[in-house]
Amino acid sequence: MEQPESGDLEAQRDRLMDGLRAFGANYTEFTHRFATWLGLHSTDAAALTEILYAEDTGTPLSPARLSERVSLSSGATAILLNRLEQAGHIVRTRENTDRRVVTLRSSPDIRPRAIEFFGPYSTRMTAEMSRYTPAELRQFEDFIGKLRGTMNSLLANEYRPPGPSGGNSRNGGSSPSGANSP
Repeated sequence: MEQPESGDLEAQRDRLMDGLRAFGANYTEFTHRFATWLGLHSTDAAALTEILYAEDTGTPLSPARLSERVSLSSGATAILLNRLEQAGHIVRTRENTDRRVVTLRSSPDIRPRAIEFFGPYSTRMTAEMSRYTPAELRQFEDFIGKLRGTMNSLLANEYRPPGPSGGNSRNGGSSPSGANSP
């Protein structure tokens, strides 16, 4: 296998990073359009999407876990969940032996609407992935998993929100590009 030259490798990495950024932006746009389609605020639609996805993967969310996934305080999440419940999009259940534990579920009416909206996305993404061998897909999984782990570590250890417990002294107030702000 031919090794790219140093400049080519840097350009390739830049293209990959740009592709990942663009994919993330497009996914966010899908969520915004889902919100508009349902007549919801984009944060409510993002939360509903997380609840649906968690159900699909067999790991339904609690309000606390949803709060982490959508980066809201517990109070803001409670208000959001009240809106979704009143709109008939979710139900809160007590499925755990510890009856204090609340599980978030999509309502029977919302799942068909989500499938209608996200069906073309799912179909086309599945078709695109089918072009790759299982070995290539494992490499992609590994690559994405490592990038995700790196981002999770950065978010947990480097880029903490400013506050009384100290802002990010490691970041030193620099801009996202690493240059110091004026």
